[in-house]
Amino acid sequence: MTTFAIAGRLTVNRLGYGTGQLTGSGYWGERLAPEDAVAVLRRAVERGATLIDTADNYGPGLAEELVARALHPYGNGLVLATKGGVIRTGPDVWHIDGRPASLRARCEASLRRLRVETVDLYQLHRIDPEVPLADQLGTLAELRAQGKIRHIGLDTVTPEELAEAMTITEIASVQNRYNLLDRGSEPVLELCEARGLAFLPWFPLGNGKLAAAGGSPLAEVAARHDATPNQVALAWLLHRSPVLLPTPGTGSLAHLEENMDAAALRLTDQDMETLAGAA
Repeated sequence: MTTFAIAGRLTVNRLGYGTGQLTGSGYWGERLAPEDAVAVLRRAVERGATLIDTADNYGPGLAEELVARALHPYGNGLVLATKGGVIRTGPDVWHIDGRPASLRARCEASLRRLRVETVDLYQLHRIDPEVPLADQLGTLAELRAQGKIRHIGLDTVTPEELAEAMTITEIASVQNRYNLLDRGSEPVLELCEARGLAFLPWFPLGNGKLAAAGGSPLAEVAARHDATPNQVALAWLLHRSPVLLPTPGTGSLAHLEENMDAAALRLTDQDMETLAGAA
């Protein structure tokens, strides 16, 4: 599996694991028995996932607790990424809150749930339009200076917002929606490539709908490689750019194995040309 060094310092295998699917519908409550969620997390690491992507509002709080239950004490080379700045009050009900006091409190809570003194990558889950960006990122920079955050990332930003953020503080990563069929964040990806930033595409499999929507191009390439459409979609991300770090989530051990096997899939130029027509 190929690797990428986040901020030039945290080297991870490019195919990681996201924890959103360990929680219930609308990212609320439990989806699995805790022991089953623990088994999935541990198997993901066994299969080579060294980047675990979570968020404080998955559950809320539940996903971070499961990560700690399954993987603490964390092995050398395991990188934890979490997010703050969104408060969830019900299934699919959430509120953006980038006030400095709230960001500090939420970061502290994540540290307690993850059982760490420093989180490797702390991502602002959404930019709060009611709070100056300099105040939001300034708060995260203060937490970084205090040793509670190692690197700062952003979730769901435009190229202009990313460019502004980089004038305020050092940014290590971006997490935007991006997959084979949804390439609206292409300009952000190009900026990440130019600046050496990690790009963690969320919904890398279109939230389970990509394989069906991809139609004949995905099926054609999958047949060439005796692979599944989902595996081809993940392999496409890994081939599309060296800064892309997909973290597909699942609560199924079988789907996890399928996803992780995608790292070994080698697409040809012909495959990439065929898939270009899927967008």
